Amino acid sequence: MQHPFRNLQYRNASDAGRVRRRVVALAAALLLTACGDSTAGLFGEALYERSCAGCHLADGSGAGGPAVGPGSDSVELTDEQLVGAIRVGPGSMPGFRRFSDEQVESLVVYLRELQAR
Repeated sequence: MQHPFRNLQYRNASDAGRVRRRVVALAAALLLTACGDSTAGLFGEALYERSCAGCHLADGSGAGGPAVGPGSDSVELTDEQLVGAIRVGPGSMPGFRRFSDEQVESLVVYLRELQAR
């Protein structure tokens, strides 16, 4: 079977560029729609599991990222310092500026609960 676009011809070079831009825009729109914000509506433990446990592990003992659970250095951080770390992302940790204030607050509350275990 022949590729359906193999013999596609454009009137001029600007047509090709315009088609290419439209295809890229459509692909980007589909990707953004499909991915969306997978953390919307998540708080506390659910948000931690989705966004943090991959590096810090579910129990906070750390894997790719430092420990944040019981006995970790993060126990000594103030809540404001934890908020800053979540928002900015120190070192190789990504920042989570897309989280709402309520989501960040719920993460800090959850981290304190996790550290008290």
